[in-house]
Amino acid sequence: MDASIEIEITRYTSDGAVRMFDAVVAEAPVEFRLQEVPIAVLMRTPGHDEELGLGFALTEGIVLRPAEVAGVHRRSSDPDGDRYDIVLAPGVTVDPEQFRRNLYTTSSCGVCGKASIDAVRVAAPALVPGPRIPPALLLTLPTAMRSHQSAFDETGGIHAAAIFGGDGSLLVVREDIGRHNAVDKAIGFVAADRWPMGELILVVSGRVSFEMVQKAAVAGIPVVCGVSAASSLAAAS
Repeated sequence: MDASIEIEITRYTSDGAVRMFDAVVAEAPVEFRLQEVPIAVLMRTPGHDEELGLGFALTEGIVLRPAEVAGVHRRSSDPDGDRYDIVLAPGVTVDPEQFRRNLYTTSSCGVCGKASIDAVRVAAPALVPGPRIPPALLLTLPTAMRSHQSAFDETGGIHAAAIFGGDGSLLVVREDIGRHNAVDKAIGFVAADRWPMGELILVVSGRVSFEMVQKAAVAGIPVVCGVSAASSLAAAS
């Protein structure tokens, strides 16, 4: 599914009103289930939903490593593909009720629906010493990410997350209406081949908030770079 859709709008300029079509970011709910139990409904931009499901399961601490997930599969009963099963590997047991969210998660909130303050903090393993990144290289990464933000070029209203190697090589860019979803999609892509993600760099298109740093820490990513400023809790994490 495309990351954008066209709608008819009225555009007002100094020359008057013009009826035209414009591209806007696609936004729709996706439900993830664990052992037939719905654990989360996320407002996301459709696409790369399997990566989103794996990344979400990892960064929320539902599973500890990618090998504990046999797959993320679209439910055959849903022709629209908006419901997915996170299938655990043989021998892995998880209590789905422990991770069930009380509310759906909006596109602007990565921690909405948490049942308690304690649940906001997901335990992350101690990070190994990360790569030493020259400041000059770090400054080039947002521009490198921006050159791959095709949906942003169309709509001007979508976030991005990218994962780079310590040498500045680009591994993946993912776009989504939710910043946290973009991060989970990028992590889900890389996690299929590499875990934990030491020596890598996460770049996000907006501010660096607590949930961005937490997701990176759980994935083992030691360096986070944002286009905008960091929050107090992100800086202290």
